Amino acid sequence: MRILNDTKLDFSNVLILPKRSNLSSRSEVSLERTFKFINANIEWTGIPIMVANMDTTGTFDMAKSLIPKKIITCIHKHYTIDEWREFLKFRTIGEFSYFTVSIGITDNDFNKLESILAIDSRILFICIDVANGYTTNFLNRVKKIRERYPNKVLIAGNVVTSEITEELILSGVDLVKVGIGGGSVCTTRIKTGVGYPQLSTVIECGDAAHGLKGCIISDGGCPNSGDISK
Repeated sequence: MRILNDTKLDFSNVLILPKRSNLSSRSEVSLERTFKFINANIEWTGIPIMVANMDTTGTFDMAKSLIPKKIITCIHKHYTIDEWREFLKFRTIGEFSYFTVSIGITDNDFNKLESILAIDSRILFICIDVANGYTTNFLNRVKKIRERYPNKVLIAGNVVTSEITEELILSGVDLVKVGIGGGSVCTTRIKTGVGYPQLSTVIECGDAAHGLKGCIISDGGCPNSGDISK
């Protein structure tokens, strides 16, 4: 066992220090940003806030509402192929940049992904989502999906350490989901004792990702709106 004695921080441990601004209203602020996804070699522009792929939030209705605002919805795993077919029937080309297909790492998940992409190959984002991103099976599945779909944007996680963040990016991931146990309704830390303070996760994993020109997504740990700003 190794004890980390240096300070680790959650969002609740910090505040943003205000600075002088020439803006007269918050309405003048644009949240749009442009990112280059290094492995897919794709440039994306939008608001860098994402809806989690939980079955209560990552819905088709949510995606339809947020696509015009250029916000990504990570669609949950539980929709059927027929439901995906119905959703995709009405999507225009510009809308494919603002939703993801979410899958696990089983063979059934992979087969379902192929069936969904066979309906419409314009789908751009694939989210590989597991509770524990430290297994060999997870890493192998990431590599297989990158090899199968070299031009798709891959999101994968969840992890909380810089070493595995680097390994995932080198394995073909464009956006690494970081955070374990930080969600407001997540019981992972209570039941398993596994986790890491979310702000420190973002700082450390972000530094590792940016060194490889990759990106991270902070997943969880934002029970208040101010946490999103932080």
